[in-house]
Amino acid sequence: MQMNDETLDAIQAVYGVENWSAGYFDINSKGHITVRPANGDPRYVDLKELVDHLISTRKLHLPLLIRFPQLLSSQLRTLSNAYQHAIAEYGYQGQHYPVFPMKVNPRREVVEEFLRDSQRCMVGLECGSKAELYAALAQDQSPQSLLLCNGFKDETFIRAALLGVRAGKRVTIVVEKLNELSMVVKLAQQTGICPWIGLRAKLYSRGSGKWASSGGDSAKFGLTTSELIDCVRMLKDARLDSNLKLLHFHIGSQITDIKRVKNAMKEAARVYAKLRQMGTNIEFMDIGGGLGVDYDGSQTRFDSSVNYTVQEFANDVVYVVKSVCDDENVPHPNIVTESGRFMTAFHTVFITSIRDEIETFADDKPEISVDADDPQVIIELKDLVDHINGRNYVEYYHDALEHKDELHTQFNLGLISLEDRAKGEVLYWEVCARALNESVEDDFSDEEFEQLKRILAQKYLCNFSLFRSAPDSWAIRQLFPIVPIHRLNEPPKDFATLVDVTCDSDGKIDRFVDLKDVKQTLELHPWSDGQTYYLGIFLTGAYQEVMGSYHNLFGQPDEAHIVIDHDGRYHITKLIIGSRISDMLEFARYDKGQLSDAYRRQVNQRVDAGMLTREAADQLVHEYEALANRTTYLE
Repeated sequence: MQMNDETLDAIQAVYGVENWSAGYFDINSKGHITVRPANGDPRYVDLKELVDHLISTRKLHLPLLIRFPQLLSSQLRTLSNAYQHAIAEYGYQGQHYPVFPMKVNPRREVVEEFLRDSQRCMVGLECGSKAELYAALAQDQSPQSLLLCNGFKDETFIRAALLGVRAGKRVTIVVEKLNELSMVVKLAQQTGICPWIGLRAKLYSRGSGKWASSGGDSAKFGLTTSELIDCVRMLKDARLDSNLKLLHFHIGSQITDIKRVKNAMKEAARVYAKLRQMGTNIEFMDIGGGLGVDYDGSQTRFDSSVNYTVQEFANDVVYVVKSVCDDENVPHPNIVTESGRFMTAFHTVFITSIRDEIETFADDKPEISVDADDPQVIIELKDLVDHINGRNYVEYYHDALEHKDELHTQFNLGLISLEDRAKGEVLYWEVCARALNESVEDDFSDEEFEQLKRILAQKYLCNFSLFRSAPDSWAIRQLFPIVPIHRLNEPPKDFATLVDVTCDSDGKIDRFVDLKDVKQTLELHPWSDGQTYYLGIFLTGAYQEVMGSYHNLFGQPDEAHIVIDHDGRYHITKLIIGSRISDMLEFARYDKGQLSDAYRRQVNQRVDAGMLTREAADQLVHEYEALANRTTYLE
């Protein structure tokens, strides 16, 4: 079935692809999701056809993580171009230095993809641990780009940073506490090597959204005003004040309201100006992260959205900093950004599939025969079933609610049998289902029918672990767009929630992207056992991989890296087999050999007891050992 404009408009209204996709994702005439390497690029890959190929020809298994590295480069260019445009428009004298915070997605492929553009965009790296710093020291960066060291530090961390200085990198140690600066000064005096030094200010201003507590007086990181002054004095006393190059602050990730950004920029720019007037030679102002992603496409201050564009964000940063600096008569600083979420969120698509339906009390209702000998409450429920229609469904639904209460009251009093109760419940749920269908046809929605929709929604078992692949959906109720990657040329008729394969009641998704609100159910197409039905979870490229847990010892999914060539054809640049059972046993500190020996001893005891033949025992051990090489997910 080919897509027509009317169907496309209806599907866009349901899933909002054009609202949250930033131009990277669309729907083609086949009803398949497509992926473009850049906004406005005519080239695209058909996601359904790609997944079919990866599974049937390349023998990958679901769940499947598909990575599109070109989207990383595209987002970096979008970010860089926004700041270059703002700098040119306002006559700003400093430059923009994008930095990728490795904590957002430390995968080597991600880091290296950003550094490919290092010469053009001067993109650098930010590391907040010794492990991240160790990896960053070996990366090829532009000599002009920065290597920032954030987070709490010990002497080993600082000595590692000095290795970067000696290798010719622009290493900047951002001081979080006074004792860190003491260590830097001591090691600089001992070795004769001093990195650039940054000071992290604790601003009064706070961000908005889920991470608003990252800023303000109670923030975990940052130096108070008096501590900033103490740091400047300490560096002057040690004759290292010429190495003070950067002022850093961070008011929170995923800032939803642009007004908070403006307020923070005003305060930070004043701090920078006053430090310059104290005789320091600070050249860079690191505004941290905070540039958000519009996960639901609503362009609002909602936690999963933002009420600004990247260009508006860059304009406000550049304009406010310039205005304050001109007012204070100090040079414009170079602006450093750590917009990791914006840079990475779009580049991965997580693919899962429906494997089964979790049966509920409203499913598979049997045919009910009612006669004059049945209790009156059942006869009346049957009458509601037979006569409900588009004009009376609200009234009949309310009547059914009363009859259900009466049914249970009579059962508790011993007036009806268990069979009568079962018959009455089936009739009640039939009235509910028909009332809901009529309300959808009537385009009628109020609180009680939305609640009914949630109760009657299908519960589909999907082959993935929420805690591994979309942990923020569980941990902070982050919304991710979830869309079938095919069958979008036909209208979805069912409502559903999704449950994962973990044995945890929290392993479910029952909040979905909607332009006006948060949906409690997801519109899906009718599904039957044995049918292939793929779902894509989008915008999972930031934090989800590194934050994911190994709950129930479900491991990493299979992974494919896809690049779209100049001629429009896609190329699979890398395939990575996901975790196998043996990998997760090793993670949990089991020794596969010891486990095998222990199982062999158990079956040998059965042989000695005459309960197994030697041949059967050997076969059991063989099957047990072979099992270690299978995927942790459903096959």
